[in-house]
Amino acid sequence: MANNRTFTMIKPDAFSAGNAGAILKMIEEAGFKIVAIKATQLTAELAGKFYEVHKERPFYGDLCTYMSSGPIIAAILEKDNAVEDFRKLIGATNPAEAAEGTIRKLFAKSIEANAVHGSDSDENAEIEGNFYFNQFERVL
Repeated sequence: MANNRTFTMIKPDAFSAGNAGAILKMIEEAGFKIVAIKATQLTAELAGKFYEVHKERPFYGDLCTYMSSGPIIAAILEKDNAVEDFRKLIGATNPAEAAEGTIRKLFAKSIEANAVHGSDSDENAEIEGNFYFNQFERVL
């Protein structure tokens, strides 16, 4: 059975372009409830920990530099079938391949600066949400 929570992050490119409000509005209009949210900025070290799964890939260093280049918004979202439905809402990683009306089609600049992160599984949604929201923060 699918989990009803997923994790998202509005990335530095979308945040700095002033698109965070429009993206959050799209998320809510798609039926997601925001149960935890915060604006923060990753250090290169924290970005490295978050993306550690990609450590051996050639883009890892650039990804960590990019993700620590400016503020982000981290959020835990709730909805039935949250992970799958959110992946549909954000669209393909490459905005040129993303469906019309998806977040990445509307707001991404490139494959690298693709506006938002969305968990790819229920397990990763829990891991990623816990990375940003610790036991001292109340998640509704």
